[in-house]
Parts: sequence; C-alpha cells; structure tokens
Amino acid sequence: MFLRGKRKLKVDLGELKDECEALSSFLSSKLKADVTSSGNKIFVDTNSSSSSELKRLVTKFVYRRHLNHKYWVALEGDVVKVNKFKRFEKKEKEKKGIIPSTIKHGW
Repeated sequence: MFLRGKRKLKVDLGELKDECEALSSFLSSKLKADVTSSGNKIFVDTNSSSSSELKRLVTKFVYRRHLNHKYWVALEGDVVKVNKFKRFEKKEKEKKGIIPSTIKHGW
C-alpha cells in the first residue's frame, strides 16, 4: 500500500536572499501550501506540487521582479536553486577596484 504524505520541497535563493519574504508569500498564494523560510532557503510542505512545478513558479517570480537579467533558476535534484549569471559576478568585482579620477577638467 502506498501512502501519500506531505513532501518538503526546498528553494535555495543563493545571493537573492533579499527577496525571501516576497517569494515566500508568492509561493504561499500560488500553491496554497505551508511555506517557511530560514536564511536564504525556503521550504514548501505540499501534497500535490512537484519540484518542476516549484521551479516554474520561482522562474515566474524572478521574471515578474525583473531579475531575469541577473539570475536564472535551475532544478538540481529536488532542490530549486537560484543562480547568478557569471558575467555579473565579474562586473561587481571589477567595480570595487575602480578608483575615481582626480583629474580636474576645465571646460
């Protein structure tokens, strides 16, 4: 006999931890399930949703917040992970090293 219990799905926000509260409420309203967060991770207790459905909703959230130019969503095993594009990691490191010009312009 196969018993269906609640599954605990996990979302790893990575560097997108500032959006944790907004994503939690978004997932809660869309999935009608218990959503809890801890640090940069969100846990969803659900009977019916799958990991791929959760990935679709997280991707939808990223697009609606206009974060899709910096972040992309991947499904790694049963964990939905929000990753940052490599080109933005490099640009942020370069920006920190730039020293402002001290040349006076006289025009």
